[in-house]
Amino acid sequence: MCGIIGYVGDRQAQEILLNGLKRLEYRGYDSSGIALLVSGKNSISLKKTPGKISALEKVLHKKSLNGTLGIAHTRWATHGAPNQVNSHPHFDCEQEIALVHNGIIENYESLKSELIKEGHIFRSQTDTEVIVHLIEKFHKKFSLEESLRKTIKMLVGSFAVGVISKKEPDKLVGARLGSPLIVGIGKNENFIASDVPAILDSTREVIFLEESEIVVLTKDSCKITDFSGEMVTRKPVRVNWDITQAQKQGYHHFMLKEINEQPGIIDNLLEMRIEKNKRSVTFDEQKISDEKLKKIKNIAIVACGTAYHAGLVGKYIIESLCAIPVNVDVSSEFRYRSLLIDEDTLVVAISQSGETADTLAGVREAKKRGANVLAICNVLGSTLTRECDGVIYTHAGPEIGVASTKAYTAQLTVLYLFSFYLAKIRGVVSDEKIGQLIINLKKIPGQMEEILGNQEAIERIANRHSHLGSFLYLGRNINFPSALEGALKLKEISYIPAEGYAAGEMKHGPIALIDEYRAVVCISPESRVYDKMTSNIQEIRSRKGKIIAIATSGDGEIKELTREVIYVPKVDEFFSPLVVVLPLQLLAYHIAVKRGCDVDQPRNLAKSVTVE
Repeated sequence: MCGIIGYVGDRQAQEILLNGLKRLEYRGYDSSGIALLVSGKNSISLKKTPGKISALEKVLHKKSLNGTLGIAHTRWATHGAPNQVNSHPHFDCEQEIALVHNGIIENYESLKSELIKEGHIFRSQTDTEVIVHLIEKFHKKFSLEESLRKTIKMLVGSFAVGVISKKEPDKLVGARLGSPLIVGIGKNENFIASDVPAILDSTREVIFLEESEIVVLTKDSCKITDFSGEMVTRKPVRVNWDITQAQKQGYHHFMLKEINEQPGIIDNLLEMRIEKNKRSVTFDEQKISDEKLKKIKNIAIVACGTAYHAGLVGKYIIESLCAIPVNVDVSSEFRYRSLLIDEDTLVVAISQSGETADTLAGVREAKKRGANVLAICNVLGSTLTRECDGVIYTHAGPEIGVASTKAYTAQLTVLYLFSFYLAKIRGVVSDEKIGQLIINLKKIPGQMEEILGNQEAIERIANRHSHLGSFLYLGRNINFPSALEGALKLKEISYIPAEGYAAGEMKHGPIALIDEYRAVVCISPESRVYDKMTSNIQEIRSRKGKIIAIATSGDGEIKELTREVIYVPKVDEFFSPLVVVLPLQLLAYHIAVKRGCDVDQPRNLAKSVTVE
């Protein structure tokens, strides 16, 4: 949570920082601020405001700040309400140092008490402010870099920080521990940022800071050290994302754009991963040897939110194809139970950002116990990809909408491909069967296009049901996780209470909720459990529930049960989660739009959860 950007160079920094903040707004958007070292004056000017970045932009356009060194921040509140005082950046007592922070300082209360005794004056209720006052304390004798290094030794928690000082007017200093921070290398200018999209307008040369590192930037130099002061040498990598991927390109919302990008992303993934003979899969970054994969006795999938739902589908996929038991855990619970994992376990960690704090903590616990860890991730160079034994990138491009869509289907696609790969090397599935599975998977992008061509019908159904007070989503077998994901999408962006259930569990409680005031979304494509689903629909119908069915094209029986049907192309049940999720996403999107909700930036949420 929270987005950081910093700039040092020859250009005026205000617009650079503002534009960067806009691309980081998915990380938090309840307040924002900017601090610049004012050109021609030995002072730092600071502007900050509650609300979205557009509010800060209005303030700055009334009275611009001039300067070529600065830091900016967009906040997702943890400590202290989202108001002007608690917004970042924060000043020290003398307003000589300004600092931005992402993360949580767990021992801030004891540090704050000591600093107050020493005469420091606090203006906010944040944990962040202790950092800038500690730096102030040391900066009386030491450089900004060394002051930050001494401060870090006193902190307990996680953080990424950017800091400037009027005493060193040519330097931008950053550090990270447990929260992401990257360095952008430009010509006569350099950057720090929480994520790559913030700097794509200016540079594609990026250094990903590792844990426990400090960076000192001037406009034409970059020095990286670890927390003990040892020099670190690391070359930049070139990021090949197209800046247009982080723009709306004519769509009303990023979420709608990202829903419509899914066929192309999956098609690209298949092109990259399927070898020319069409019967085998390749993973360049997957460094866990085939010999180790042959020996694993069980798999543990750890993930949060939408990625967790992808992991649940992965359990069905891997167990049915690879004949190996799979457990799926919410990352925040994984490391707090008695883990029965060892060197014979493969842990698969799924995260769009690669910075999800609970997932990273689970990975570290698994590695302590000797497990091999594979990351499925979207972000090149993220913490997760660096800490795991192997990685499979989803190559979905930047996902800006807070409610994940294209990342989910990319994760599912990778899980399908990995199951083919694992089944082949373990010798449990013939080459012929894998070849046929690949042929069927390659049809999915075209089938997705068919669904996207029918958006108006889905929108009409959404509009007719947007007034209802709650929704129940039901699915069976491999589409039980689809029900969970559909419910999550709706509640995230429309704020309508929604629950996902295994349809067989309906009679064990949820049936008590069904009446004419709520909708029940029944995921009922052609499958082995289709008759079971139609029985559930009959039970709902008899209790006057508003039924929305997702069914296979040509299904006439479903029309006898409800007039509200969203049809999807006929696919093998094994691959159906990839197609049924599109109408679920579109249904949630159009309901939220109809209700006037902020689809891309729903209240209280942030894209990347980098604190526990």
